[in-house]
Amino acid sequence: MTINIVEQGAVGDGRTVNTQAIQRAVDLCHEAGGGTVLVPAGIFVSGTFVLKSNVTLEVAAGAVLQASPDIRDYREDTHHNRYRNEEALDRCFIYAQDQENIRITGKGEINGSAAAFPNEGSIYRPMMMRFLRCGQIRIDGVKLYQSAAWTAAFLDSAYIRVTGVTIFNNERYNGDGLDFDGCAHVFVEGCSITGTDDNLCLQSGSKKYPVKDIHISNCEFSSLCAAIRIGLKSIGEIYNVVISNCTMDRVWREGIKIECTEGGSITDIAVQNVVMRDVSRPLFVILNNRFETEDYGTSVELQAMPEIGVMGNLCFSNILATDSAEMKKTHYRFGDDVMGEPKFNGIRIDANSEHPIRGVTMSNVCYHSIGGVKKTEILEKYPEVVDRLQNPAEKGSENYYPDWSRAACMDIRHVEGLYLENIQLSTEEPDEREPYFVEGCKTLRQEIFIQ
Repeated sequence: MTINIVEQGAVGDGRTVNTQAIQRAVDLCHEAGGGTVLVPAGIFVSGTFVLKSNVTLEVAAGAVLQASPDIRDYREDTHHNRYRNEEALDRCFIYAQDQENIRITGKGEINGSAAAFPNEGSIYRPMMMRFLRCGQIRIDGVKLYQSAAWTAAFLDSAYIRVTGVTIFNNERYNGDGLDFDGCAHVFVEGCSITGTDDNLCLQSGSKKYPVKDIHISNCEFSSLCAAIRIGLKSIGEIYNVVISNCTMDRVWREGIKIECTEGGSITDIAVQNVVMRDVSRPLFVILNNRFETEDYGTSVELQAMPEIGVMGNLCFSNILATDSAEMKKTHYRFGDDVMGEPKFNGIRIDANSEHPIRGVTMSNVCYHSIGGVKKTEILEKYPEVVDRLQNPAEKGSENYYPDWSRAACMDIRHVEGLYLENIQLSTEEPDEREPYFVEGCKTLRQEIFIQ
């Protein structure tokens, strides 16, 4: 059965709040055993509504499903954001919990009304959609624009397909695209994602639900921050991940960022056939430990400093990264938040000397960095990755510190089992730093060409 929300009293005038009409249509389809809720052409405003099993939400061509600009229209019982001290992101527009067989589709647009929720002046910025412990989720074809915070958060869910979706966020912090925490059997294909934070995240916020069997292919990414991030939230396991046949353009921090920081494990990751243009750090990999009670990047579930976890079996092949003259600039997010500059650029893989990364293969990697950095810009000794259980007060190397790279193109430290084959490195401008460092590694093969 198909229920047009207009039949339930919805008005597509861009002003009327239609939460009750949309929820009534969802409930009727669910009670009938399944069906489609149709959003026809027009601008339909709504607060939080809840999707249920066997219901398809279809946003037709010419339709805009618009998030209400009034925070009072959003429910407070839609589960929490799993980052410590980010309660401002707890609410959301579209929500589902413990449901099966949910689909969001159509040629229309879902808009998060980001302009109504400023970075400052309001403590709440609702996410566009959140799914908790759901199965068989499919999102295809729709346009997801201007979320006030993350676009889509999938928590402890499985069998997820996101195909042919266009995500565009450029107005607010936390403009993530797709975030998967505790999810398995995930397929993301043919998507275009532009945002102000991580375009796509794989996270492990607990030990109960491993993140596994993840497939990301044929997508394009652009971000004021990072394209694909694996980890940071890394209490449990993340493994069996394939990223292939993707492009990244104008990414002011990292292209592929892998961070095991909360005592869990990240293993068996394959990245292949990726082309990057103007990406500050094409690859960034770090194994460390961190816990800051006042820090936005710490998991809610983490209660104390963890031991350093496990990272290994990482394979990067057929990676082409090229900088243009654009990368001579310092790049900012919203005017004053520095994201990247020439001295920050480069491939970087790092770990604590007593807890090395176990197994990294890089083959057929061609990186042409902007270069142009003088030694006078590099004033400090490059810090080691610190075990904070042993040295809690010592400042060590991590993602945002230091804000410079000691090598012009590539810096790899503390890898046990490093295989480098056909690595081609060059700079557009003469650079006074060494082209690369390989330090503290047990190297199986090293074949690096400097142009």
